[in-house]
Amino acid sequence: MRIYAICVYLFLYIPIGVIALFSFNAGRHASQLQGFSTKWYGKALNNPFVMDALETSLMVAFASALFASVFGTMAAVALQGIKGPVRTAFDLLIYVAVMIPGIVIGIATLIGLVTVFDQLNPLIASIWPNGFEPPKLRMGMGSLIAAHTMFLMALVVIIVRARLAGMDRALTEASSDLYATPMGTFRQVTLPLIFPAILAGFLLSFTFSFDDFIIAFFVAGSETTLPIYVFSSIRRGVTPEINAIGTMVMGVSLLMLITAQMLLRRGGKKTK
Repeated sequence: MRIYAICVYLFLYIPIGVIALFSFNAGRHASQLQGFSTKWYGKALNNPFVMDALETSLMVAFASALFASVFGTMAAVALQGIKGPVRTAFDLLIYVAVMIPGIVIGIATLIGLVTVFDQLNPLIASIWPNGFEPPKLRMGMGSLIAAHTMFLMALVVIIVRARLAGMDRALTEASSDLYATPMGTFRQVTLPLIFPAILAGFLLSFTFSFDDFIIAFFVAGSETTLPIYVFSSIRRGVTPEINAIGTMVMGVSLLMLITAQMLLRRGGKKTK
């Protein structure tokens, strides 16, 4: 089993290592290593199209992670007090949302948003004052944030509920015995204990949103995120600049994932 595990890890990480290696290529061809240079990192960071796509990805990832963390935490706390068939039904919906392929979520979100926009745009136009152009709902930054928030909420719910399940119920019961209000108990007892899980959920949500291509491809409209830019670029051929972009994104993603894992472990120790 150890040999099998080593082979699996090598299969997963050798291609990533090759991309990182060739990002330092001095030549212009991604498949031919012609010396060591960091010029492609500078070229990528000075490319206005890359920086615009990066800015869009950062804005979408931060907003999506923030909304998913807030709404996911609220949902997790609410579900903690539900028992029986209702809880089973909600659990099923949450895990199904995580298991559904991204392309299905992307197509379903696209169809749903287009249908809603087709219904709302004529209604807005009919009630808008004459002489002023009514706003028109369309695909863009808002649809990107909404789509990412929907599928990331399930991830935050699972993480926060796992932390809530490990809490000592005697703490909240003692707070109630001391005449604390439910909001006071949540603010002074529950929130400090689950905050590492919330922060970990935020970091994971940020990472998944920042790296997402499939869902963004369907609902981005005229917006271009960094994964969409990379996809469009590699259709014309892979260059060391693309390798440099991929290496930087990979490095940031790994750092955030490691940080989230450390926060979850730290939070687990505090609740024991």
